[in-house]
Amino acid sequence: MSDSLAPPPTRSGSAVALVTGGGSGIGAATAEALSTAGWTVVICGRRAHALERTAEATGAHPVVADTTDPAAVRGLIDHIVTRFGRLDGVVLNAGIVRAGPVGELSESDWTAMVETNLTAPYRLLHLALPHLVAARGAVVGVSSVSALRASGGNCGYNATKAGLSMLLQSVAIDYGPQGVRANVVCPGWTRTEMADEEMAELGAERGLDAEQAYHLASALVPLSRPAQSAEVAATIAWLLSPAASYVNAAVLPVDGGHSVVDVGTVAFDPRFSLAPNRI
Repeated sequence: MSDSLAPPPTRSGSAVALVTGGGSGIGAATAEALSTAGWTVVICGRRAHALERTAEATGAHPVVADTTDPAAVRGLIDHIVTRFGRLDGVVLNAGIVRAGPVGELSESDWTAMVETNLTAPYRLLHLALPHLVAARGAVVGVSSVSALRASGGNCGYNATKAGLSMLLQSVAIDYGPQGVRANVVCPGWTRTEMADEEMAELGAERGLDAEQAYHLASALVPLSRPAQSAEVAATIAWLLSPAASYVNAAVLPVDGGHSVVDVGTVAFDPRFSLAPNRI
């Protein structure tokens, strides 16, 4: 166990963390990082097989629960507190993408993103906060660089991820005096199932395979590569740990420098070319 990432000391067993969307990607990597650090980890999601796979690999406790279902969320929190007696950390990782600019995005897709990416985290926190206050716990929201810099054709995702960031900052301000910390990570391109699907679409448009598509998408990122899920998970685990005990209301890019690139200077970058497949 890494002492710096160890959970806060408790009087009754190990500290307990809930990770939503824990069956794959950043959620599964976070479950592994927290379990390795000594947390008791509960993962939830809608896909039982994905949760079971992650549970087998990490030792996390899987619970099939759709966070857009109020009854399921209440049952989830009640289950955790009844079984483990406490809740010390929450990672709000579940999210969806439905592409489209404002004039083309359907209202049903807009509503689905608002419900999953913003209302569901509110709903879960509404029920979890009394337990987090009792534990003087911490929350980490998994937002996106799309909350910091608008991406084209992605209005609903941009807006809901920006809303998630502000929701967590509001928690930080309102509940910080009671010992609860709330922070946000904003990943850039990260190798996950969701990103793989987007790379497949990009590759199909440009005649590229998945690796070439990832290379193209991250070519102007200062680190010149996408993140691994474990790299984002390590930051989340740190934010939940006592090592980050005075970090509150932070919105932390985990993007390899993606969000600081000055688009006005991209044309001067020797890696940039208007010719197809040159970047």
